[in-house]
This record gives sequence, structure tokens and C-alpha cells, in this order.
Amino acid sequence: MSTQRFVFHHEWSLPGPAEPVVAALAYIEHYPRWWPRVRSVEQLDDRSGQVRIRSLLPITLQLVLTRDIEDHEGGRLRVVLDGDLSGWAQWSIASSGGATTAAFDQDVRVAARLSRAATLAPAVLRANHAWMMRQGRHGLAQEITRCR
Repeated sequence: MSTQRFVFHHEWSLPGPAEPVVAALAYIEHYPRWWPRVRSVEQLDDRSGQVRIRSLLPITLQLVLTRDIEDHEGGRLRVVLDGDLSGWAQWSIASSGGATTAAFDQDVRVAARLSRAATLAPAVLRANHAWMMRQGRHGLAQEITRCR
């Protein structure tokens, strides 16, 4: 495993109550439907799945996500990541005044096969991640509007 560590924080402001946001974010199997950078999700068992993610860079990340926390009422969802990235990612979702904020936090280390790219271009990887997250926010906003 590489020593290259990345910590990310993003906040998405979304219309409406938290419940449909929590439901959409908890159902990882549907991510490819609304988040174009999530190319595929294959369920491995009742708690984990293999995910392929591809953004602007010519690298497809292969990840195994394992559910760690799934608290719909508290608006907290957390997975442990393994594969090309190891660490964790979580959503904290809260509503106020007719809108919902979905805060995404991630703390990961880059696998050895990608460590050279991570060392050479961390600013590019951060910009790429931000672009990918903007795509996700846009797709989720459309998804929750469509499902109302």
C-alpha cells in the first residue's frame, strides 16, 4: 500500500427533504443510473459490492465497498473501501428549511499500482475528484426530482 493519502470533503445542497436523498445514497446499486462516473456496481453479498469508477483520467478504479454504518434516520451512511483505494467514505445528510445538505467525507490511501500517478499529480487528482463529485451532485438532484 502507498503512503499517499487523500482526504476529501464536499457538500451538496439539494432540494427537498432528507429522506429521498438518504434512500438514493444508501442504494449504491443504483448509482450508475444517476452518477455517470460510477460505471458499474456488482453486489458481492448483503453488505458489500464491487464498484468500477472512471472519470476524466484514463484510470478505472476497482473498489470493494463494505457497508459499515447505515443509519437512515440519523442521515449517516459509511462504507469501508478496499482495492485501488483503501480507507472509508461517508455521507452525513441533514435537512433544514426545505433543503437538504449531503456532506461527503473520504479518507483513503492509494494502492501501489496507482501510487506513481498519485505522487506525480496530486493537484490533478484533486481536481478530477471535484469534477466527479459535481457530476454526482447534478445526477442526484435529477434523480430525487424524478422520483417524487
